[in-house]
Amino acid sequence: MRQGWPVARAGRRIGLLGGSFDPAHEGHAHITREALKRFGLDEVWWLVSPGNPLKVRGPAPLPKRLAVARDVMRHPRVKVTSLEADLGTRYTAETLAGLQRAYPGVVFVWLMGADNLASFHRWDRWREIMDRVPVGVLARPGERLSARLSPAARRFRFARLRAREARRLPGMEPPAWCFVNVPMSGASSTSIRAAGRWNDT
Repeated sequence: MRQGWPVARAGRRIGLLGGSFDPAHEGHAHITREALKRFGLDEVWWLVSPGNPLKVRGPAPLPKRLAVARDVMRHPRVKVTSLEADLGTRYTAETLAGLQRAYPGVVFVWLMGADNLASFHRWDRWREIMDRVPVGVLARPGERLSARLSPAARRFRFARLRAREARRLPGMEPPAWCFVNVPMSGASSTSIRAAGRWNDT
């Protein structure tokens, strides 16, 4: 484990929320607080990525995105990190492998919005991600049906926990995933950029 990285002892249940956070907003903070409660997590780590391989346009500079994310997400059990940049990884499967090597015995749970589940089959080595860690999916506006009918949801339907079993997720052997509906914020990074409230700051 490198200097400056979060400290976590074996057995801790840590949710990982990855993304470009371009910019971070209350919607991200909201699903993070919900994930802590719904999945019985000890902490959540935000993985502010150097860039999203599925997006053509590059994000704002990493230091700017980290600073805004830390301002938006103020919670004693949430850490905003640049671990992907530190690891030198671009893809989630590589990031998870690196974190599991760095933190042996820590229980990681990958967190995503339902919109990401809908396109999860386009991710690099997506089946490996499901086989490596439990996955917690939080519903976002307008994406519930497409997520539930997605190729990833169909492929791993045998490994799905019911929403009422959500707190069991960190203790499950992967593949295991759980879809929970939560009161959602409609905020999005796309709308913030479109309104011109990000690039000019």
